[in-house]
Amino acid sequence: MNSRERLLAAIAHQEPDHVPMLCWCFGFTAPSHLRWRWNGHEITHWYTMRLEHIHTLPEPWRYPEDDFERVDRWLSLGLDDVLEISPPWSTHPDVCVRDWQEPPSATEPYPLLCREYQTPAGVLHHIVRKTEKESGPGWVIQPEYVPLFEDFNIPRGVKHAVTGPEDLPKLRYLLQDPTAEQQTAYRERMAAVRRFAEERGVLVQGWSAFGMDAIVWLMGVEGAVVAAVTQPDFFQELVDLIYDFDRRRTEFMLDGGGVDMVVQRGWYSSTEFWSPALFRRFVLPHLRDLVDLAHQAGARFAYTMTTGVLALADLLLEGGIDLLYFVDPVQDNADLDAVKAKFQGRLAVAGGINSGVTLARGSREEIRQAVEAAVHTLGPGGGFILAPVDALFPDTPWSSVEAMIEAWRDVRKYP
Repeated sequence: MNSRERLLAAIAHQEPDHVPMLCWCFGFTAPSHLRWRWNGHEITHWYTMRLEHIHTLPEPWRYPEDDFERVDRWLSLGLDDVLEISPPWSTHPDVCVRDWQEPPSATEPYPLLCREYQTPAGVLHHIVRKTEKESGPGWVIQPEYVPLFEDFNIPRGVKHAVTGPEDLPKLRYLLQDPTAEQQTAYRERMAAVRRFAEERGVLVQGWSAFGMDAIVWLMGVEGAVVAAVTQPDFFQELVDLIYDFDRRRTEFMLDGGGVDMVVQRGWYSSTEFWSPALFRRFVLPHLRDLVDLAHQAGARFAYTMTTGVLALADLLLEGGIDLLYFVDPVQDNADLDAVKAKFQGRLAVAGGINSGVTLARGSREEIRQAVEAAVHTLGPGGGFILAPVDALFPDTPWSSVEAMIEAWRDVRKYP
């Protein structure tokens, strides 16, 4: 079995040749013997193409060439990997963008990054603090301007892009279909990804749906949650606007072909933000529609959520998704027996071992125990992909990754 066949079998609730193992990378510091060189520089930290529209990387990462190099390294160790693609979008040609910075003042200790969109429907302002905080080598960095979609904007927001219904007509001008030039570039890149994927036998997953993540990026956490409760009609209109944007990007991606699985972001759709009732009202209907769209095109559908999994389990099952990224027994305190009982034969899951705590600070024996517990509990009958939740980071020790791989090799065979 190649990696693509193995992952698809697990997602279909079958037992492949062994339990798959997949490691997403978010600046992971690769050991020296797995690195490669390009243009005279050693590639130390590993990333993935899904990050390209929403994060600023601290160092060059070529798409898709460096993704290909990473895939070859993981496959050489017997692990699985996936290639990821993310369709572009554009702003309306009548939109003018102006950026500037304001210095600290008596009431504001940080410089302010300011962006103004002049649209045919009016002016939209977006202002965030530039905190200059550095997390260390390999971590993503805050850009020198204000992107519309960016995690840094949420806690640093001074004026979020969307604050009320008057902003929605302006926002529509910023979420336009890709230009002809962008479409050509995407298709050329996708052709290269598909060729490589077929040669190596790896799965291709496409990130085309931002969902509630986009709404939190646009409004901030407090603004989004308060609007959902106090201005439900306005909030529903914003949810519908983002869904229309997500659907157009998903249709464009599926029409181009070559994608095995559509993935929707859901980091900001968990119970840390929304009650099950709000999830049912604002998330579930459009989630179902996107799942149907993917299935009609012959693709699988994955949803990414790292907390609140069991609290939202019934709603995730109603959504009809095929794979849930991720199940975390540490930071989500997910009971793996309860997860198995709830999802067995109905929804495949990835995860089972925590990255930020278990791999970052655990002993080799603790890591081995975590791997064994995950594989023995979630593996039988298929429907499980062992994966550190939710990625390997710059501070994830290679010794911990080695311990995880060694333990997985010992228990990956189905009984």
